[in-house]
Amino acid sequence: MNIAQNIENIKAQLANTSAQLIAVTKTKPISDLEEAYQAGCKVFGENKVQEMVSKWEVLPKDISWHLIGHLQTNKVKYMASFVSLIHSVDSFKLLQEIDKQAQKHNRVIDCLLQIYIAQEDTKFGLSEEEAIAILTSSELAQLHNIRVVGLMGMASNTDNLEQIRLEFRGLKQLFNRFSQEYILPNTAWKEVSMGMSGDFQIAAEEGSTLVRVGSAIFGHR
Repeated sequence: MNIAQNIENIKAQLANTSAQLIAVTKTKPISDLEEAYQAGCKVFGENKVQEMVSKWEVLPKDISWHLIGHLQTNKVKYMASFVSLIHSVDSFKLLQEIDKQAQKHNRVIDCLLQIYIAQEDTKFGLSEEEAIAILTSSELAQLHNIRVVGLMGMASNTDNLEQIRLEFRGLKQLFNRFSQEYILPNTAWKEVSMGMSGDFQIAAEEGSTLVRVGSAIFGHR
C-alpha cells in the first residue's frame, strides 16, 4: 500500500468516530509529506521543533502543524509564529513561555496538558494533581496568549489491549471532569489527543478527537 491508500484506510476506520487524523511526520522526507498532503492530509505532527520549522518553511502554508513531542522552553520561540497546537505541555513554566512567545506574534496558541497515564517511567506528563494545580493557579488567568483546549496522553507500551483501553478511558473521564469544573477565560475544552499507530482504533472508541499516526501511514523507519 502507498501513503495515499494508507491514509484512506485509516480515515475509513475513523469514519464513525469523532477522531481526526494527525499524520506524524518525524524523520520523514519532504517527498512523503507532499504525498500525504496530496492525499488530503493537512494536519502534521512533529516531535522536534527544528525539524518542524525546516519543513514548515518549504511546504504549503495551509498545513496545520502540531508539536507532539517533549518541548523545552528554549525552543518555543522558533515555532511561535505558526504552530497550531502544542500537545505536550507538562509544566506551568512551559505554558508561561508559550504565552510570552505567542504575545510577540500577536497570537493565541492552543495547548493541551499532557497527562501521565502510562504504567512506565519513560513517558512525560503531569499527574492529575499537577494538572489541577495549573488550572486552579491564580497566575493562569494572566496568560492571555495561550488557550488550554484539552488533554493529551500516551498509553503504556504493552500488548495488553485492555490496559490500554482503561488508560484511554481514564484520560477521557478526566477530560470530561475538567471541562465541567475548570471553565476559564483561556480554556476551551474540545480535544483529547490519544492513540497512535498501534492503538488508534481503541483510542477513537474511547473518545479521542486527535489520533497521532505515523508508521501506519508512512511505514516503519
